[in-house]
Amino acid sequence: MTDFTLSDETRDLLMQVSTASVATALYKRGLRNQFIQGVSPVNWKGRNMVGQAFTLRYIPAREDRNPIEVFRNAGHPQRVAVETCPPGHVLVMDSRKDPRAASAGSILVTRLAMRGCAGIVSDGGFRDAEGIGKLDMPAYHKRPSAPTNLTLHEALDINVPISCGDAAVFPGDVLVGDGDGVMVIPAHLADEIAKECTGMETFEDFVLEQVKDGAAIIGLYPPTSDKAQSDYAAWRKKTGR
Repeated sequence: MTDFTLSDETRDLLMQVSTASVATALYKRGLRNQFIQGVSPVNWKGRNMVGQAFTLRYIPAREDRNPIEVFRNAGHPQRVAVETCPPGHVLVMDSRKDPRAASAGSILVTRLAMRGCAGIVSDGGFRDAEGIGKLDMPAYHKRPSAPTNLTLHEALDINVPISCGDAAVFPGDVLVGDGDGVMVIPAHLADEIAKECTGMETFEDFVLEQVKDGAAIIGLYPPTSDKAQSDYAAWRKKTGR
């Protein structure tokens, strides 16, 4: 658990940066395994997903514990997680990297969207993926899946540390998702990563412009030559960035 609260300023900055920039900034701090492996957008919205993690952990289903009737239980952890994930947060699910059974479907994900949640991530699958893709809320999974989660997964623990796509996710960590996938930022680093990545994105826009104009990479990316550094300074002054 963390006392960190994602500020509007940091959220806005992270909405403008790529998972690649976040990965590089975290690598500079010795963090190598913060990308959730194997997940992709159900339907890329053209804008980032940013929010703090609220987690749900699945374990292998056991037949005597997971008949279809368990969904009638008002305390069923999957349903409770959907109703208690705070607005602005991302529901992150440890589905054991197994998409053979769905970890959620369009009705539950629609409920999250209606409650103002920032997104949902599973290292398993979603059923009704077509309907989920039509929602405005970002959703990431491994691949579509029709069978109910009860056939393979039992929802057990809410808002505990989990593994999702081989990345450790602690409640309150900051999730950033783009068209490539999802990065996990430890909460205590979120503010400084957001500011650093904003500068990285500005520099990469300059580099891309230079490359499109025919510039060579050596000395430019990274900017090891005096010319690259002076050109970048002039570009920032010209563009106001």
